[in-house]
Amino acid sequence: MDGLMFLLVLSLSSVLIIQTSEAQICLPKKHASLFIFGDSLFDIGNNNYINTTTSYQANYPPYGETLFKYPSGRFSDGRMIPDIIAELAKLPLLPPYFHPGNPDFTYGVNFASGGSGALLQTAQGYVIDLHTQVKYFKNVKKILREKIGEEEAEELLKRSVYFLSVGSNDYGELLNVTNSTVSLLPVDKQQFVGFVIGNLTNAIKEIYEQGGRKFGFLNVGPIGCSPSIRILKNNGSTCFDEISAVARLHNIELSKMTLKLKKQLNGFKYSVHDFYSSLSQVVTYPSKYGFKGGSGGCCGSGPYRGEDTCGGNKGIKEYELCQNPNDYVFFDSHHPSDKACEHFAHLIWNGNYTFNKPYNLSKLFQL
Repeated sequence: MDGLMFLLVLSLSSVLIIQTSEAQICLPKKHASLFIFGDSLFDIGNNNYINTTTSYQANYPPYGETLFKYPSGRFSDGRMIPDIIAELAKLPLLPPYFHPGNPDFTYGVNFASGGSGALLQTAQGYVIDLHTQVKYFKNVKKILREKIGEEEAEELLKRSVYFLSVGSNDYGELLNVTNSTVSLLPVDKQQFVGFVIGNLTNAIKEIYEQGGRKFGFLNVGPIGCSPSIRILKNNGSTCFDEISAVARLHNIELSKMTLKLKKQLNGFKYSVHDFYSSLSQVVTYPSKYGFKGGSGGCCGSGPYRGEDTCGGNKGIKEYELCQNPNDYVFFDSHHPSDKACEHFAHLIWNGNYTFNKPYNLSKLFQL
């Protein structure tokens, strides 16, 4: 039928039918999209399509080996947290913004870029910073307005959820690594956190101005306990708490920022997941959550496999790979395994007030 694609629906009263030159799109009237912003915890392949280095990419084996059976660009052996959140929200697997082939944005899209931060100077020239990610979102809004109409696009954006993971890489810029030891640069930590939170606030306000009302946040985890940082502190036997303390400062200010925006912006709703606490628990008590190791990675080299050599594409060809990534909280020296991502995603989705304030992401979708 002229190349048109039709979906069989049981109740037309609950479905919005959009006619385009290529297809009919049937969207539930209460349909909410999911828009993802952030760093390598959320990047599902955008860095495959930009001019960067292998340090900021995961498009080579053994990444993706557990689920996709090919390296999709995700910094994991399988799925990332946003993949599982989309599944829990009964949405299709979201495409990366730069995916070729004119992807469908009606269910949302992922703008995240591994290595990026809220600050423009964080890995500048190699990643897609948060400000640029928001600029791309504005472009998606134009596409949606052309595709489904201005009124429906505005309503869709108001119903949708905007989920962000930002900050870890900004604070990584404070690390001073010399002779296999680590310290912090002598800067005003509170002021630096203020810059990061300020840029994050500006991004939220820009998305709000485009119609966004519901925001999910992953706060910054215990950075000093990642295998890559841990090996620089007493050869891995302890975490580097000085950088984790900066993360705690960020998380305090993030809570203040969201409360302030709730008062300032009409209709602003949010959910903050305490990733610092949830990751700390799994790292400290891995067996309680079904893991055999919480301190080291599955893929890498050196103590705790904390050297960032997974895949052999970053200057050092030799690396170690564990037999079962599901045994580990971390797949490589920085990022959670597929199993760990699933654990965190379910906690973000339906966890209680201990980890999600003022409510979990499932509730945010319902509001």
